[in-house]
Amino acid sequence: MSIIDLYKQVRARTMEIVAPLEIEDYVIQTAEFMSPPRWHIGHTSWFFETVLQAHKPGYKVYSEDLLFYFNSYYEGFGARIERPKRGTKSRPTVRDTIAYRNHIDEHMLDFLRSAAESVSSVVRLGLQHEMQHQELLVYDIKHLLGDQFQPKMTPLPKPQTRVEGMVEVEGGLFWLGYEGKEFSWDNEKPAHQVFLRDFQLDRGLVTNGQFLEFMKDGGYENFRWWFSEGWETVKREQWQAPLYWELHDREWMIRDFCGLQPAASRSDDPVSHVSYYEASAFAKWARKRLPTEAEWEKAACYDAERKVKHRFPWGDTDPDTGSANLFDNGFWSVTPVGAFPEGATAGGCQQMIGDVWEWTTSDYVPYPGFKSEFDEYNDKWFVNQKVLRGGSFATPRLHIRTTYRNFFHAHERWMLSGFRCARDL
Repeated sequence: MSIIDLYKQVRARTMEIVAPLEIEDYVIQTAEFMSPPRWHIGHTSWFFETVLQAHKPGYKVYSEDLLFYFNSYYEGFGARIERPKRGTKSRPTVRDTIAYRNHIDEHMLDFLRSAAESVSSVVRLGLQHEMQHQELLVYDIKHLLGDQFQPKMTPLPKPQTRVEGMVEVEGGLFWLGYEGKEFSWDNEKPAHQVFLRDFQLDRGLVTNGQFLEFMKDGGYENFRWWFSEGWETVKREQWQAPLYWELHDREWMIRDFCGLQPAASRSDDPVSHVSYYEASAFAKWARKRLPTEAEWEKAACYDAERKVKHRFPWGDTDPDTGSANLFDNGFWSVTPVGAFPEGATAGGCQQMIGDVWEWTTSDYVPYPGFKSEFDEYNDKWFVNQKVLRGGSFATPRLHIRTTYRNFFHAHERWMLSGFRCARDL
């Protein structure tokens, strides 16, 4: 696909996501860690305006006020509004923001028709950045509207296989990280050898039904399963269940884009919107643990029989609608464990790509030999966060691979986060 066609495709998808919103929805910020939809469509345009400023001769800034409002955390690009205050301003209006976006698209497409090949890498970076914000838009819209948002949804698939038990993964030396020639983030590199002990990993993601058993056994009431900080969070925030679970007449219900449904009726779905603390507590209760990111990656893409590392759990072909539940499928929901047997690893683990990001026990730190390729992007966050792997149903297909390292703080659960457990052999 040409860079121009890719640009058009990605930019159009962002606007398709927000199309069902009413004008009032664009400007609301429901929590300090969320952002108004208006801000996302403006910020992703701001990113490309920085490209135009740097590479298109004679380009004039559209508006200094918009540069201020749509910057995020880039200190090198000047002053910016504080994140918790993005929803406190009524201006720029939604109309002004869309006009700004159209202006940037017009100039970018004109620029790309004659741009040097060396600029393509910067543009591809910007498009990958926009795909990140497409996923964040799904999170923010869910937090804002939940089942009141009515996107066009593809009917959910049913489980095709029953997924139980654990697979055994042989340890030894393993090359962790990305070593291909396609796009990847700098925090996925360089590939380097690590030593792993033999371990077991769940074939399937932990489900709502399994997590409900943890809750019924007093999981949120027993300090023994929790890290100290996790237990303090449970008490302070009065957690009793994952985010978006509601108690109605003594029955736990789950609210998402599909509506409000009994948790018991969705017992085969992967549990989602859980924090690292909750995932770790469940694992301890189940007499297991969370995997490290190296364990997760080896289980996800290493074929022990052929002694080869693949790009994806199922091999080297790109994801499609039969291999993983990603945003392109149009489900707008997790799918039951066992719904994608075609995407299984050689060892038998399923849904390691898509559905939910999977918590690992690894701290988000640079790989040995790391070199920053993008100023103020990934390297400034190498402290106090945990690594998640695998993507979610809101992740665009062009945006995921088994080496992708996502990262969040241990208490966060507004994103599409789930987990599977591991065990020492």
